[in-house]
Amino acid sequence: MRSNINVLYIDDEDNNLKSFRATLRREFNVFTALDGLEGLKIAGEKEIHVVIADQRMPGMTGTEFFEKMVKINPDPIRILLTGYSDISSVIDAINKGEVYRFIDKPWNIEQIKNSIKNAADLFFMRKELKEKSEKLEKLHSEMNKFVYSLSHELRGPLMSISGVAKLAKMELDNPKTLEYFDMIESSTGKLDDYIFKMLDFYRSTKIDHKVSSINFNEIMAQQMKAYREKFDLEGFEISVHINQEHDFFSDDSKIRVILNNLFSNSVQFQAKDREVKIIKIDIETSDEGASILIEDNGIGIDDKYIQDVFNLFTRAAQHNVGTGLGLYMVREAVVQLGGQINIDSKLGDSTKVSVTLPSMKPENS
Repeated sequence: MRSNINVLYIDDEDNNLKSFRATLRREFNVFTALDGLEGLKIAGEKEIHVVIADQRMPGMTGTEFFEKMVKINPDPIRILLTGYSDISSVIDAINKGEVYRFIDKPWNIEQIKNSIKNAADLFFMRKELKEKSEKLEKLHSEMNKFVYSLSHELRGPLMSISGVAKLAKMELDNPKTLEYFDMIESSTGKLDDYIFKMLDFYRSTKIDHKVSSINFNEIMAQQMKAYREKFDLEGFEISVHINQEHDFFSDDSKIRVILNNLFSNSVQFQAKDREVKIIKIDIETSDEGASILIEDNGIGIDDKYIQDVFNLFTRAAQHNVGTGLGLYMVREAVVQLGGQINIDSKLGDSTKVSVTLPSMKPENS
């Protein structure tokens, strides 16, 4: 049996209090009170695990006591003693006082003991769960800070290496040496892309929603500028069509995760020998939400991989392109936003990814 269980017993009959204390003091730490006000004071000052109160007391009933105690100290497990049949008081105790169980008077000592032990087990189980939950929340917050800090610290040196490599290439004529610098640039680019993927992973799976009004025209203008800086889009025919006649509310960060990864896939999984590489982006809003369609004429996806492309670290192409994170993050972001995603692809021909998202308009808007 768990030791050091603190029990508070409230009853307006002093003989009952004395009998309770004398009978149970060897097994529990017993506190007693003659009325609800005294009981509330003790419950606010002491660490109480189980509270037992008589229903019929002058001034404040057991149900009323529990209702007030929940506001002061909601953690102790509550047991109500009833000496008469009163269904309305039982219902009130359940609804307002959140009572764990009822015991009829006159109570049986073994019944009381077992009830206290079971209630105490519940108290300490809830306490342990609460402590673990708080630790997880703290760890979650620290991990978010760590990932963002780490990504910042890693990208700084990477950009320096890439910049120095580009400068060095401008001053060299030896083709063999230039090849080495091309390899440096390629490697730093891949690592930088992976860091971005990890940031997107946290945005799409670990960070709570921050709902705001979404302006797709502004977002796509910003993102296309970033894409042209990041990717070599020579030979690409890119069209963007946005029809936003309705207000749309969602998480800006997760919207960008969806767009970034789908566009990145359309660029990376293109056929190298294709004369014109096509990427089409269509976005439309309605009263209910928004639809995003991204289509390309790339290498496509084999039917046998379609069901697995959303799994973590799954690649649908045989050649070493991508990290296996992109579509997983897209799906996670879509699911967290309450939307749906669908892929229609033909191997060696094209891929269409359609996303539908509900508007998360705040209730007071």
